[in-house]
Formats: sequence, structure tokens, C-alpha cells
Amino acid sequence: MQAFHIPGAAPLYTNTFLLISDAGHAVIIDPAADAQTYDKILKKNNAQLTTILCTHGHYDHVGSAEALRTEWNAKLYCEAADLAGDRMYPLSAADCGYAEGETVSVDELQFTVWHTPGHTPGGVVLLCGEYLFCGDTLFAGSIGRTDLEGGSSAQMAESLRKLAKLPIPRGTQVLPGHGEFSTFGDELDNNYFIRSAVRGNNDLF
Repeated sequence: MQAFHIPGAAPLYTNTFLLISDAGHAVIIDPAADAQTYDKILKKNNAQLTTILCTHGHYDHVGSAEALRTEWNAKLYCEAADLAGDRMYPLSAADCGYAEGETVSVDELQFTVWHTPGHTPGGVVLLCGEYLFCGDTLFAGSIGRTDLEGGSSAQMAESLRKLAKLPIPRGTQVLPGHGEFSTFGDELDNNYFIRSAVRGNNDLF
């Protein structure tokens, strides 16, 4: 497997990721960059984009999703709850949503999916090997906002409690939608919002 991190442009600096399997099939997580950025990497590595995985539907995470889907005939995953087709949630359709706990497989790449609403109704996290793609559910030392359209502090607290109980190794890299990377163990130990949610608080977000 080859893994690429593509830092997003100012002012939002959305993190986006591209993984290429040993067989040359590629997966993009949160296609926030312009399509040409991915095309350049794909062509340089003689890879075929087959799958686009959106952690949620906000405009800063899905900017080139439709263009890439059309260009490469790739399968696009996004939860139906985040397909409003408006300014905040620009996608109006996807090929698939996610079943709780399902595994999306692309050759040796295995993405286990859990629903984590709170930042958006259709938010998910994706575990692939030693990488946890968190979107805007979990940041290094923080969490995503819950005061935007479709957000819910109570749902976020429940999602954080779920995350804390999942069988994710502590050394797993936390790859959020914005900001610096972390490890799952560091977040369990030091993230105020996770610790607060586990104690039963719902109103601190």
C-alpha cells in the first residue's frame, strides 16, 4: 500500500488522503482538493481510482467528489443524511451509504466503518489498518463543531462514548479532517471532550 496525505488549501486546510493498493487501485478519503491534484498522483503511480469515501458531506470535504466520480467511474460513499444538495451539503447523491460496522474492501485495504453523528447527521469514522480517518468527529485534542446545521452535542457525546469503547489499538494514528495527527491512545488519555463524554456529560460541546 502507498499512502498520501494532501493538506488542504487555506483557509480551511482540510486534510484529504489517497491510498493505493498493491494492485494499483486507489481510494480517496474526503476529496477536498481539486481533481487535478489527485489525477497527478494517480497517473504518476499508474493507479486507477475505484472508491471515494466521504466521512461526512460538508462542502470542504467533498469538493471534487462528483468530478472524480465521473472522471474515473469511481464508487462514491456518503451517508444519505448528508446529501442535501445545498450550500453546506453540496452532494445530492452517492452510490452507497455505510452500514454500521461494515467493511469496505479494496484489495488488501479494509475500511471498517462506524457511524459517529454529532458534527453532521451522517458522520462516520473509517479504520484501515493503523489509520483511523476521523473526518470532523475527532481532532487532536478536540472535536468537530456541533453548532452548525445538522449538528448535535448530545449525538456527539454518544459518538465519543462509542469511539472510546471500540476495539481500536491505542497506537492507531488518528487522521482528522483538520489539524495535526495524533494517536488513539493519546486522545483517550488526554482529549477533554472524550473524557467528559465518558463521564456522562452531553452539554459541553
